[in-house]
Amino acid sequence: MKPILAAAALSIAGTPALAHLNPAEHGSFAAGLSHPAFGLDHILAMLAVGLWAATLGGRAIWALPSSFVGVMMVGFMAAVAGIGLPLVEPMILVSVLALGLAVALSLRLPISAAAGVVGVFALFHGHAHGGELGTAGALAFGAGFAITTALLHAVGVGVALAASRIIAGSKVLQGMGWATALCGLWVIVGS
Repeated sequence: MKPILAAAALSIAGTPALAHLNPAEHGSFAAGLSHPAFGLDHILAMLAVGLWAATLGGRAIWALPSSFVGVMMVGFMAAVAGIGLPLVEPMILVSVLALGLAVALSLRLPISAAAGVVGVFALFHGHAHGGELGTAGALAFGAGFAITTALLHAVGVGVALAASRIIAGSKVLQGMGWATALCGLWVIVGS
């Protein structure tokens, strides 16, 4: 039964473009707001950023998500301006694996280094969003997906903080990290 559920989840994740809201019908902001919610790779990476930020604690709780959202918007603007970026999709997949491993291994980096790591991955996520702009207005679409991305980070932080209050909280977080990394590896191998 588990392989069937996994195959169903991956087949749904493999066709996110068919599920995006049409900006002509729903508006550019709504299309941007919903856009990240239809990509399993984006969801997993965003949650992992939040989990890792909370694991690092202190200033990392806001620094990692802020770095991600800020650099993601730079990547978005580059794509909208027609500036190419190589290996966008492979780097997005690598981000899921790497960020999952950072959580699974409880990787302790200085905050500036961790923010730099998430920033590198954010550039590629943002570029992909810019490449998928279609007929949407760039400003409204960008604002929408930036908000959803930040909310996904907040969910990751919230889950991590809630998990830290239970007896085996660190093991739960590591398990979430391993699950994220394995999903990333599965998608990479399947690509």
